[in-house]
Amino acid sequence: MALSASAKENLSRLFPGDPSPLWDSDPEFMELFTNFALGEVVDQGSLDEQTRMMAVLAALLGCQGVSEYREQLPAALRAGVTPAQAKEVLYQAVAYLGLGRVRPFFDAANQVLQEQGVSLPLAPGSTTTAETRLTAGNQAQVDIFGEGMRGFQDSGPEESRHINRWLADNCFGDYYTRKGLDYRQREMITFCFLAAQGGCEPQLVSHAGANLKIGNDKAFLIQIISQCLPYIGYPRSLNALRCVNEAAQAAQ
Repeated sequence: MALSASAKENLSRLFPGDPSPLWDSDPEFMELFTNFALGEVVDQGSLDEQTRMMAVLAALLGCQGVSEYREQLPAALRAGVTPAQAKEVLYQAVAYLGLGRVRPFFDAANQVLQEQGVSLPLAPGSTTTAETRLTAGNQAQVDIFGEGMRGFQDSGPEESRHINRWLADNCFGDYYTRKGLDYRQREMITFCFLAAQGGCEPQLVSHAGANLKIGNDKAFLIQIISQCLPYIGYPRSLNALRCVNEAAQAAQ
């Protein structure tokens, strides 16, 4: 099997330099996968390359693909993802995956960025303080999910109300208010985190609905799923598609 023209062009542009060792040990597989992931899949739809690569990075975080993340991050930087955007994807992943699963990706990202000549740490990206994070976080929830989220931090049974507060001040107040990514980009990567890790279908439906509400329409989300599919597999991709359909039906 020879590489298609599209796969060959994308491979040489995004992955210049020494080829993966898999080309020596598993050339037949690499031709098959490259033709699919960098040819057929990339040619599907009309996502800009920066968005596509940001989605792939988020999906790899979600599925714990740290070795592939290390391979893909330099390609993402070549595709226009800035170091600040790459770091924001990494930071926000902690809210949805937990530091226990994200910690190895910090090492991978820092190594790649330093190899690319990026000076660390990057400039601070926070826009909130200890005094403003709760109010700003709840406003972000309202901006994304709608007015029904107003005062969410004070809702629910008293014994678990602190978790709703943490969702407002930590998940949204600490992360969604940061510089580097807008709400549409943040909800897109959240969708990828949830789709790729699996077992979060209720939250995936909710965030698919949030994406639809802020302008990431159904066609866009299907393109995102399509670009992530080679890295997370068919079962989780099909689950994500079902969740998008469910959210779109509820939004009618």
